[in-house]
Amino acid sequence: MRVKLAHIGAAMALALAAAAPAKAAGPADEAVLAEMNYARAYPQAYAMRLVLQPVSPWEQSLGPAHAAEDPQAFAEAVDFLLRQAPLPPLKADERLAASALEHVADQGVRGAIGHEGPTGEAFDSRIRRHGVAEPYAAENIAYGPAQAADVVRELIIDSGVPSRGHRRNIFYPPLDAAGVACGPHRQYANMCVMDFAGGSEPARPARLQLAAASPEAPPAAPATERSASGGFLSRLLDLF
Repeated sequence: MRVKLAHIGAAMALALAAAAPAKAAGPADEAVLAEMNYARAYPQAYAMRLVLQPVSPWEQSLGPAHAAEDPQAFAEAVDFLLRQAPLPPLKADERLAASALEHVADQGVRGAIGHEGPTGEAFDSRIRRHGVAEPYAAENIAYGPAQAADVVRELIIDSGVPSRGHRRNIFYPPLDAAGVACGPHRQYANMCVMDFAGGSEPARPARLQLAAASPEAPPAAPATERSASGGFLSRLLDLF
């Protein structure tokens, strides 16, 4: 089996309302949310971080086939970030975290992939069952990476996904809340589900122009946990 990149599924649809169990975020969940919020708040700094490390140690472990498959993805991600206006942080939402945790608990033990539940329930129906009434909802899923920095990096680069839907979900202005759940996966060692929701679409912010120097350096990127990694999915599937 030719090893490439972790499977990362992205989808977007409308979400309505229902009942909401709560879920306390763990360190890995909080680290992924913090990493996404750093990229949203300081997209130019995140772009420079990519430029300084074109290939991460995790990507090196996937072999040369990973980089060769979608050579434009990295440069396109850097260009996107350099032009992206800063966005407010995603608010942690217990309803979305409970929805994400349900999906991790279901798929992890079965070794399943994708956005649908075992009975074919769509991700937006699952989110609705957990009480989300906002009109916009989205879901990203990563299978394979163990560290928050690798999870978010791969979603933003979005190699092999023509729509770049995972990147778009992270930076889509109407999505202003998120819930994250990470856990073990029977086949790919690790998985991480990120559910998003938000209200009406605001006016588009003006795109930033690069300046010769930044008057204020951004804070350091959030620290990420380290844990053992396992096998990685051998294909990408764009479900956006």
